[in-house]
Amino acid sequence: MTEHPAQPDIAQAPPHAKTNGIPEQPWYAAYPKAHSEPATISRQELLRLLKSDTGPGETFVLVDLRRTDYEGGTIMGSINLPAQSLHPTIPSLYSLFEAAGVNQVIWYCGSSRGRGNRAAAWFADYISEQNNTDMRSLVLADGIKGWAAEGGEFVQYMQEYDASKWE
Repeated sequence: MTEHPAQPDIAQAPPHAKTNGIPEQPWYAAYPKAHSEPATISRQELLRLLKSDTGPGETFVLVDLRRTDYEGGTIMGSINLPAQSLHPTIPSLYSLFEAAGVNQVIWYCGSSRGRGNRAAAWFADYISEQNNTDMRSLVLADGIKGWAAEGGEFVQYMQEYDASKWE
């Protein structure tokens, strides 16, 4: 088995990285800090949703936020919207999801501790600003890494699953 170097969940330069002698800011520093504390959804609860009669795109949407670390597969029915370009699109996404009758938007990245939490919080803030009490913004606990690590039924619900990327 080949060892793969761990990739950080938050796609950013290390704090000491500099461009022209100026420390680089992480990509999310350009956007406002979220006020909401996103609720989580467990892998087991998401699997139950995926098995239900209403699949992704009907009452819930899955958003995979990975960009450069988008490999090894994705959860079935997910759309890929890299976190680095997400914030300006939130009003449009909200309008689309609301018009489609979506009541749960589930965000995830590698571990859902950086990009996943941030996106879910930003979207929850926007939902709150719209006074919408029907839609929820959730983050998948432990992200795609946790999902793939469960194996079995969980990886059967992945598109383009590549076991070698999860070893």
